[in-house]
Amino acid sequence: MKGAGVMGGFSGKSMLVTGGSQGIGLATARAFADAGADVTITGTRADPSDYADDLSAFAYVRCEMSDPDQRAALCEGIEALDVLVNNAGQSGGSNEFEMDAFRRGLEVNLIAVHDLSERLLPLLRAGEGGAVVNVGSCASFLSYPKAPAYTTSKTALLGLTRAQGDAWAEQGVRSNMVAPGFIRTRMTAGVDQNEDLKKKLLRTVPMRRFAEPSEVASVILFLASDAASYVTGQSIVIDGGLVLH
Repeated sequence: MKGAGVMGGFSGKSMLVTGGSQGIGLATARAFADAGADVTITGTRADPSDYADDLSAFAYVRCEMSDPDQRAALCEGIEALDVLVNNAGQSGGSNEFEMDAFRRGLEVNLIAVHDLSERLLPLLRAGEGGAVVNVGSCASFLSYPKAPAYTTSKTALLGLTRAQGDAWAEQGVRSNMVAPGFIRTRMTAGVDQNEDLKKKLLRTVPMRRFAEPSEVASVILFLASDAASYVTGQSIVIDGGLVLH
């Protein structure tokens, strides 16, 4: 039923969460599984047991998102899909102004998203109404001057999401984006443990705290659910008010 609630609406549904081995991806995968979905996640390590967290609730596929052949193999192994969460991402490296690092950042954060989405679109169309949720960033709206590849790719991801939402609407597939701010994950652990830097960053956040990965996951579930059945091509910023200033 269109407009139905979020939780409990994923029983028997098939989900793919890229980069689902940790952080926002893992929180999202767990939330989908708790709601009854069959969840596949990707990671970069050889085996799910190589991670500290228990990933036994999910099907696991190793996939380097920078490798087109591995992306193709991932998609070929999926037989049914209702929701695609393009979460995997990375910075381009220590110096994103160098062309190799710049290309690497765009390949993972943007090209891979378009590639997976197009390859899996037939499966998304085949269901009762597929959904794509792209994981952007506050960098989709703000400049990160030391990370041109990350800033460029996440800004372009906003445009890609709008184009997907427009192009796929008549095919019954929705595409939306979340744009997280400072989230408490392993990637931000160094900041979280540096009290001076943490205080400096949190002065830019009106809510004066980092978010938990589950707070992003809950919005992803909403956008993937029938509760958002009339929402497409949109972005939701999850940043405690950071972009307001």
